[in-house]
Amino acid sequence: MSSKWTMSEISLFLKDLHEMHSLKLREFLLGDSHPLQPGDLIQAALYNHYFNCRLWREEDLARRTNVSDAQIVANKRAIDRFNQARNDATETLDGYLLRMLPPLNVQARLNSETPGSMVDRLSIMSLKIHHMELETNRIDGSASLRQECREKLSRLREQQYDLSFCLQSLLTDCLEGSARFRQYRQFKMYNDPRYGLYKGTELLT
Repeated sequence: MSSKWTMSEISLFLKDLHEMHSLKLREFLLGDSHPLQPGDLIQAALYNHYFNCRLWREEDLARRTNVSDAQIVANKRAIDRFNQARNDATETLDGYLLRMLPPLNVQARLNSETPGSMVDRLSIMSLKIHHMELETNRIDGSASLRQECREKLSRLREQQYDLSFCLQSLLTDCLEGSARFRQYRQFKMYNDPRYGLYKGTELLT
């Protein structure tokens, strides 16, 4: 890719993104590999996808009812870590995206959702599609449940297409100078011991 995007390169990025989300999903869910620290745009998207997959898996484990409380606590701690890493990767994505685009027109409409957060949502959408597709093939489920899941799968794929189209439209508008976005920060507080969140309602009195 060139230092600044063209419209054709935006389309290529979205194609690569979709393929990466699909190809890496099972591998990341199983925790068989860990991507490199982000060094470019695709690596940042890969990093975000990895932590979304790990987060999904950990949330599944946290719903178990046949394990000790200590194991669930460990799952909850991991969820906080993975969610922090996922949000950090999303912010990194926006940084790379800003560098790939020409200087944004400060007079253009401001989009409240950043492209990085849309990439994050596409990652989560691929997880939903993967798991819903598994449900459509469950031999121990009823025929009516499988049909319900097929209908939901169709709707999810429609939503995935719409979101990808909206992302492409936003990036194209930014390229043409009719839209802009800011690199927002989430400022997650729960992983920083300096904050007194654990005190709960004590801070309200």
